[in-house]
Amino acid sequence: MARKYIFADECGNFDFSTRLGASKYFILVTLTAPSCAVGQALLDLRRELAWRGVGLSTEFHATTDEQAIRDEVFKVLVQHDFRVDATVLEKAKAQPSIRPTEERFYQMAWYLHMKYVAPRVIRRNDELLVLGASVGTRKRRGVFHAAVGDVIQQVSPTTSFQVACWSASSDPCLQAADYCAWALQRRWEGNDERSYRLIASKLHSEFDVFRIGATRYY
Repeated sequence: MARKYIFADECGNFDFSTRLGASKYFILVTLTAPSCAVGQALLDLRRELAWRGVGLSTEFHATTDEQAIRDEVFKVLVQHDFRVDATVLEKAKAQPSIRPTEERFYQMAWYLHMKYVAPRVIRRNDELLVLGASVGTRKRRGVFHAAVGDVIQQVSPTTSFQVACWSASSDPCLQAADYCAWALQRRWEGNDERSYRLIASKLHSEFDVFRIGATRYY
């Protein structure tokens, strides 16, 4: 028996349009680890940076951190034992029938992702903790949390699991997942592979769900 941890983050939004600010992709990223050592290392780094007078105001968040801080975080990440998996959905190729609501689309992304990942990282006798970064209002968080729990119930090889939805500020391992998701988003949305190359050795899967399809619905 072993304990496994899956920390998840998503990038992109639920705006299915071509309006300014609408992401092209919705990307679900998980970081699977045998322990929370990478989180402890990020806490140590944060304290070290504080001694240097850097990054004093907030937790690690790749989108808003200065590049010098990102460089330090990525140096820590590559030293630790975890795997990253990503499921990429080009939103314009998603048929309206599979996105009647944000929650339905979100659950589908989780199902496609975990159906592939779960059998590869979890054994029947393992204990599993799945932690997702909370999004939206309290009501929406509850619905999304229930959607993830339903997916894990369907695809997990073990019945000994718990699913939680926490703010990224509350757990440095979620901040590690945020950094990995940001690196993937930069690659897919902006063709910027600088940070992506830094985590490439950790990346075990990167599945473009609609890669074959040519039809766009908006």
